[in-house]
Amino acid sequence: MKIHLAETVSNLNIAGKAARSFVAFAFLIFCWSASQAQGNVNGHGGQMPAFYEGDQITISTFEVPPSNPLLAHNPSINTIYASNDLDEEQEFMPVIDAITGHEDERFNPLWEQILVVFNPGFTPHQFTSADDILAAAAAGEISLVNTDEVYRCSVVGGH
Repeated sequence: MKIHLAETVSNLNIAGKAARSFVAFAFLIFCWSASQAQGNVNGHGGQMPAFYEGDQITISTFEVPPSNPLLAHNPSINTIYASNDLDEEQEFMPVIDAITGHEDERFNPLWEQILVVFNPGFTPHQFTSADDILAAAAAGEISLVNTDEVYRCSVVGGH
């Protein structure tokens, strides 16, 4: 009877280990699938088209938390204008206000996200430069919403 009980306990331990391994494997597959669907914000999945002074470029972004200390102590942070939070699908391509390689631009790889919201009575459309966005805000066409989020961005194509 003892041998039979020991074999049963041993078989239960093996079955339990196999079940835990299966659950862990299924969880890893689920997490991997979710990350592929959302895109890897630190790699190719974080790349998106954007505009700078009328030219289409490609940028790579990821959010830098916490943003408040960066905003409080770094006056040269650039601005990225977006229709939606950069972690979400964009209705319109984002617009950046600086780029490396222009002698008249101060460039910082940190960009503060500002949302572009169309005011009632105005048809939403794509902007292609920061100057156009600022002019539209001054004319009352759009409102600019500060998100207090900072992203590390790099231009990876098209300039």
